[in-house]
Amino acid sequence: MIVVLTGGTGGAKLVQGLRHEVPPDDLTVIVNTGDDIDWWGLHVSPDIDSILYALADQLSLERGWGVENDSFRCLERMKYFGQPDWFSLGDLDLATHLARTALLRSGEPLSAVTAELAAKLGVRARVLPMSDDRVATMLDTTHGTLNFQEYFVRERHQVDVRAVRFEGADHARPAAGVVESIKTADAVILAPSNPVTSIGPILAVPGIREALRHTDAPVAAVSPIVGGNAVSGPAGLLMKRKGWPSTIAGVAQAYEDFLDLLVVDLEDHADADHLREGGLHVLCANTIMKSLEDKQELARFTLHAALQARGVKS
Repeated sequence: MIVVLTGGTGGAKLVQGLRHEVPPDDLTVIVNTGDDIDWWGLHVSPDIDSILYALADQLSLERGWGVENDSFRCLERMKYFGQPDWFSLGDLDLATHLARTALLRSGEPLSAVTAELAAKLGVRARVLPMSDDRVATMLDTTHGTLNFQEYFVRERHQVDVRAVRFEGADHARPAAGVVESIKTADAVILAPSNPVTSIGPILAVPGIREALRHTDAPVAAVSPIVGGNAVSGPAGLLMKRKGWPSTIAGVAQAYEDFLDLLVVDLEDHADADHLREGGLHVLCANTIMKSLEDKQELARFTLHAALQARGVKS
């Protein structure tokens, strides 16, 4: 079984590649829920939805989120009624949130609801929220305390961040199957997601980081940093706020207590040599996923490297 920890658009892209390389019954995806938001009275799980749409071959290629060829008539009408409209939801996407909210209100946990939505979308891979308990990524900024979507979408991550915290994480428990899948995996892959706000919330849930430290499976990560800059979003700036350099060395530092293999971009080959001198197994590949072929090639490369590392680790 291949286990992926993911959040954000980079993670969804890698999962799109992996769905062509791994039989669906052998793929488990553990997803960040720190980005979840209550919007128009609905529970929205952006990272879970991106993974579900990616695995169902419905993810918008142009936007990297939401449903392909969606319309936004409800958003336009809500704006007409004077309701907040800075967080865009398409009409088909909205149906997902309506269904999720109704199921949650009936008493089902988020993991069971996610499984039901996956089944309805024809997704056979296992998609697990990191926790059924609510964990919120909160950022203390020069504009006050913001949840992740307020910071990332409304403010376009243009405000200075003083601190990042994961509200509720201390008392959260991993969703059923999360720790077990890590312990029994053939390989664990951390997608090229923001180490602070996409992977960070997952690792903040008690028990998950420990499972990564003690699993017999090799743990590989794909760097979201290329040439000292984030491929997209504020990962570099937030890493610096955490005290990590905005480099592949910073990515390695974020995961240093459990990481066996780091896949970095070809552009970072010189820095990769320095990391190898420190004893980390580092491989270079094209990590910029512009096309489906790019996604498949990176997924294939990472999967092969991780499975090879399994023999070395054991």
